[in-house]
Amino acid sequence: MTHDTAAGSYLPDPATAPELFEGVLTRRVIAFLIDMVVICAMTLVFAVIAFIAGFLTFGLAWLTLLIVFPAALVLYYAVTLGSPARATLGMRMTDLVLTPTRGQPLDGPMAFLHALVFYVTFWISWPISLLFALFTPRRQMIHDLITGTLMLRRSPMVRHWRGQR
Repeated sequence: MTHDTAAGSYLPDPATAPELFEGVLTRRVIAFLIDMVVICAMTLVFAVIAFIAGFLTFGLAWLTLLIVFPAALVLYYAVTLGSPARATLGMRMTDLVLTPTRGQPLDGPMAFLHALVFYVTFWISWPISLLFALFTPRRQMIHDLITGTLMLRRSPMVRHWRGQR
């Protein structure tokens, strides 16, 4: 039995556990919008701090304004997705959790990689990424397939994994 086959046998199947995949795509869109509000608020706070610090450093701190948004993104996703909850604030509010599919841990670097690939594929072609999720059996988007992750409903997933033991 290969590693991929062994890992695949532990992945939930939409045919036998449809409750894990119910409304995942809609919930992901709502979670993304919630996360964008949080990230924009973080960006605003960081920008105000950098702006004020610019006066105290004779303009030197104003250079950090160029990296405020990327820094907020990295910090937000690495801390939230890399946590034991494996979910951003928006994902928690919409009952979603990010699950690795290849047996690797979902730690800070992996969470950052997932977010990075998400934003690259999102900015290049978000409609194709969303459409892709409509035609994959587990509703995975392009960045999920690339990084080896799966988005599931949290509450039914807990019951599902307990039943597997």
